[in-house]
Amino acid sequence: MVISSKQAEEEAVLETARAMCAAARTAPRTRGLDYLKTCIVTGDQKERLAEKMEALAEETGMDFLRRDAGNVRNSAAVVLMGHPDIVRGLNEGCQYCGFKNCKECVEKGGRCAYISIDIGIALGSAISVAADRRIDNRVMFSIGRAAMELDFFEQEVCQAFGIPLSATGKSPYFDRK
Repeated sequence: MVISSKQAEEEAVLETARAMCAAARTAPRTRGLDYLKTCIVTGDQKERLAEKMEALAEETGMDFLRRDAGNVRNSAAVVLMGHPDIVRGLNEGCQYCGFKNCKECVEKGGRCAYISIDIGIALGSAISVAADRRIDNRVMFSIGRAAMELDFFEQEVCQAFGIPLSATGKSPYFDRK
């Protein structure tokens, strides 16, 4: 059997994407509570994601969304991570959200600070897997924003990020214009 380099590289990217989701799942989180949502996007859904990013560029005037959509297209796969809007219930003992307690945070439309902490730790664990396997990657909020609008997650999330993955001669995620 002969496996072409293209096939081997695509399989390596998908294996890495799966391992990244596992690493994100097992990453430490605040209070040991696991609400993280992950998924992997390829093929037609990846193109749909890029198209949504271009539409958002038009709507918002943020041209970097169009550039990032090109990065999605030039990727073999994209790992998505999101977190639902859930408070941790630490109340007056915390106040990291800027409110008196969790009830006030929710009533005033705030966001529990631990959401960002948990997803940041999970992202770090995931990208370390990609780096260890020498798969090019970059964390992008722009991808997460489009993914949230497309309802790619099994449940509504309030914060999301995307990590495009590539195994090519030069990383498409740097020296960007």
